[in-house]
Amino acid sequence: MSKDIKTKHIELELSAVIVSVNGFDVPEVLSIDKDNLPVRLPSGPFDPENDKTLELGLRNWIIEQTPFTPGYVEQLYTFGNQGRVVQRHQDDDPKRIVSVGYLALTHHHEDDVLPAPSKWEKWYEFFPWEDWRTGRPDIIDKHILPALEKWITSVDCPKEQDHRAERSASCFAMRDHIDWDYEYVLERYELLYEARLIPEVYRDKGEDIPSLEQLVPGKMMRHDHRRILATGIGRLRGKIKYRPVIFELMPDSFTLLQLQKTIEAIGGYRLHKQNFRRLLENNKLVEETGEMSTKTGGRPAALFRFRKDVLLERIAIGVKMSPAA
Repeated sequence: MSKDIKTKHIELELSAVIVSVNGFDVPEVLSIDKDNLPVRLPSGPFDPENDKTLELGLRNWIIEQTPFTPGYVEQLYTFGNQGRVVQRHQDDDPKRIVSVGYLALTHHHEDDVLPAPSKWEKWYEFFPWEDWRTGRPDIIDKHILPALEKWITSVDCPKEQDHRAERSASCFAMRDHIDWDYEYVLERYELLYEARLIPEVYRDKGEDIPSLEQLVPGKMMRHDHRRILATGIGRLRGKIKYRPVIFELMPDSFTLLQLQKTIEAIGGYRLHKQNFRRLLENNKLVEETGEMSTKTGGRPAALFRFRKDVLLERIAIGVKMSPAA
């Protein structure tokens, strides 16, 4: 937005990172796809007269516009940077949109019908460097690290070079003694933004977007919604370690393999099967239903359900585990 434009109106909107897992191994986010523009997150205005709280306003809006009744809902952050969204007020004065972002979890039923223009999007299409389930993504070594090296050395100041190098090493594990931190989703996105390696930075500055060969692969979103999504993914990855929110994404009954695959899909890494099942047993997170599933493609598997009494027994309990080597 041009610096000589003064905003006289502020509008508060509620944006939702609505997460589901399709087939127990494809994490998805609900998006709005219309007007031949990049997709955006679902969002709606806050109604100060009828919405008693921000969260109730969000829940009412989700129920009205989608086939979902959100279970777990958590406020993420307030996004209000100047120029993030510019719209024209009725008197042709620009208005500034301040968005309160939320993370909402739901189970995706196969027969759910989404009203247009809503659609599910695979979240790793926006952040392809975040999925380590089959090993270190090629995009990191082929595209990201060489581009960051050029960015680091593009300044003459040694102090600034050191600062850029430290940030890059921390976010993308560019040194042998630094491990990949799966929760640094937002930090990695913001580093790529600052290094001018994603298309949003050129769009936000009103510049021509360079060719795809000069950018890091990854689907862009409208406004700053990829930043909001990164915030939601990082928060969820951290949350599943100490709160049993993963079960908000599961059906009423499930196999242990389905639960493991869902956690791996969200975290972006593989779990050690025996350690995972030992954790479930020790913490008594699940209990058998007494029924078997025949949809496993092999031998029938026991069905389990979340043992809700665990919420009354402990304050902090989740699936804190290290990725398999």
